[in-house]
Amino acid sequence: MTASLVYVLNGPNLNRLGSREPEIYGSQTLEDVAALVSSEADRFGLTIDFRQTNDEAELIGWIHEAVDRGADVVLNPAAFTHYSYAVRDACALVTDGGARLIEVHLSNPATREEFRHTSVVAGVATGTIAGFGSGSYLLALRALTL
Repeated sequence: MTASLVYVLNGPNLNRLGSREPEIYGSQTLEDVAALVSSEADRFGLTIDFRQTNDEAELIGWIHEAVDRGADVVLNPAAFTHYSYAVRDACALVTDGGARLIEVHLSNPATREEFRHTSVVAGVATGTIAGFGSGSYLLALRALTL
C-alpha cells in the first residue's frame, strides 16, 4: 500500500549542497533536490513534506511528528548517521509503528572514511539507498510505492 504522506527529512550540512565538497556531493543544491523529489512524488501520487535542519533535537521532533501522523519517512541523517543514538531511537518508532523509513545518502559511505562505514540508523530502517546522488531520494520514493 502506498502512503499518501512522506516526510523527506535531511540532517546537518545538507543545506550547503552545491558548494560543500561538490566532488563528493555534486553541484545540485538542496532546493534542486527538493524540486526533483517533489516532481517524482507527484508522479507516484505521494504528498511530501521536505525539510532540512542542522539541529538534532529538531530532526527528532520531525520524526516524532511523522510517527504521530503515520507517515513514511525518507531520511538523510547526514552526520547523525554515524553516532546519534537519539535519532536512531526516533527512527525505530517509525518502523515500530508500522510505517517505513528509508535511509538515503547522496554518496556511498562505505567507500569513504572509516568513521562513515557504520550507520546506527540502518538497523532500524526498512532499507538504505546510497551512492546515487539525488537519485537516492527518487529510488527511495519508488521503493515506498512497492
